[in-house]
Amino acid sequence: MSNLKEQLTAEMKAAMKAKEKERLLVIRTMQAAIKQVEIDDQTTLDDAGILAVLDKMLKQRRDSIKQYSDANRPELAEKEAYEMTVIQEFMPQPLSEEEIEKLVEEAMAETGASGMQDMGKVMGLLKPKMQGRADMGEVSKLIKAKLNA
Repeated sequence: MSNLKEQLTAEMKAAMKAKEKERLLVIRTMQAAIKQVEIDDQTTLDDAGILAVLDKMLKQRRDSIKQYSDANRPELAEKEAYEMTVIQEFMPQPLSEEEIEKLVEEAMAETGASGMQDMGKVMGLLKPKMQGRADMGEVSKLIKAKLNA
């Protein structure tokens, strides 16, 4: 069993003992999402695969918060924000803006990127390094800005 799965199971047990219903619900949702991917792909996810699932869950929560805020539903936005904080506990330390900038420049130099047609090469190189540690949408915007400059 991977470290993240073990950590999720331990946290689930701790939440049950502490009677933290909201936290327990989020952890079980995370476990269900991981299990669903494993069943769909007929595989057992390693930590990198689990991080990809959790990263996708964070992105969904970010989108939901924006939609709920736009629809003037602060109570639902707060619920999604709480879920994000719980999910982020299991993610690796996020990269700083300087680290992201440095990785993007290194990837562009390594691939010899000169225009928008090279965007996929740069993203392909960066995604495994940044998965779960940076918002890939923001990274994509940064790359586009540098390629158009």
